[in-house]
Amino acid sequence: MIDFSLPEDTRLLVDTVRRFVETEVQPLEDEVERTATVPADTLAVTKAKAQKLGLYAMNMPADVGGGGLSCVEHCLVEEEFGKTSDALIRRVFGQVYPMLMACKGDQVERYLLPTVKGDKICAMAITEPGAGSDAASISTTAHRDGDQWVLNGTKHFISDGDIADYIILMALTDKDKRARGGITLFLVDRGTPGFKVARTQPMMGHRGYGHAELSFEDCRIPKAAVLGEVGGGFKLIMQSVLQIRLAHIGARAVGMAQRALEMMRKHAGERRQFGQFIGDFQMVQKLIADSATEIFGVKMMVMNAAWDIDQGKDARDKVSMIKVAASEMQGRVVDRAIQVFGGMGFSKDLPLERMYRDARVTRIYDGTSEIHRMLVARSTIKNGLQL
Repeated sequence: MIDFSLPEDTRLLVDTVRRFVETEVQPLEDEVERTATVPADTLAVTKAKAQKLGLYAMNMPADVGGGGLSCVEHCLVEEEFGKTSDALIRRVFGQVYPMLMACKGDQVERYLLPTVKGDKICAMAITEPGAGSDAASISTTAHRDGDQWVLNGTKHFISDGDIADYIILMALTDKDKRARGGITLFLVDRGTPGFKVARTQPMMGHRGYGHAELSFEDCRIPKAAVLGEVGGGFKLIMQSVLQIRLAHIGARAVGMAQRALEMMRKHAGERRQFGQFIGDFQMVQKLIADSATEIFGVKMMVMNAAWDIDQGKDARDKVSMIKVAASEMQGRVVDRAIQVFGGMGFSKDLPLERMYRDARVTRIYDGTSEIHRMLVARSTIKNGLQL
């Protein structure tokens, strides 16, 4: 264990999260994978325990009921979350989007506070069939009609879109301006006429929660449904997504990879072949050494960028580097772990095959590896490497 000289209260928090994930959450993984659902009765008990310990919505400010964590603390906690499945993270610890801090007036009591308390589930609807990494190319529109906004369009791959109590919807309010003041966020309640869940899209991994296609056909919402300012949606999303990307992909990738490495380490010291432990074979040692080295490197990147964010510095380039490095690292580490375990690694008796499937999408969502490499290259060519 590396000593980062953490304050004692931070160290205690991380230890508490680690123990909770290991003892309360990981034992639920097999049933979630088998049934593709999180059992309601079990979830209620586990979620209540997490809330009692103050482990729900920890990414949100303390004055609205969240954990009030710094970015460094948030990433250390998310690292521990990464050691279990995404479905269980969402249901037990909450998936509360920071752009909800833009709520004002009645929105605070109707959306922000109930979501932080765990009484409501929110989904964020950005991606469309024709707009993935290029989020500004969305075609879903919103136009004013008196005291209402009228929504039309389709969103897909929307996590929790099938069960969410409300949606944060990104829509075009000025087709000419787009990212430069033409995109607005809206709060859309489940059951609003004209809004429906068209279907749940089956996925390779991330079982236990839905990924939905949502349709909006002349869906009318009040003018008070705007989140933030009209035309300020793209900026609000970009401000929020930076820390989400760093924590949910960077830090969680470190956590998943650490779990896989620990499984490798133990197995290499227990499994015997040809009269000796497989950990004595240099080829197996290489798999373990490469994994340990890569995990260390990505963790240092995550901590450095988190520190920059806490100091108010611009960490966009670093987070793009981390998005690439972390997502690709976790895939390699889990793949090596499967190789060390051989046939057992490929079986569903171990969590590695689930981790292998779950890891693959991190190179795609929140901007593909190719897009983030392009962003890093452009910035580096223009400004040089800024560390």
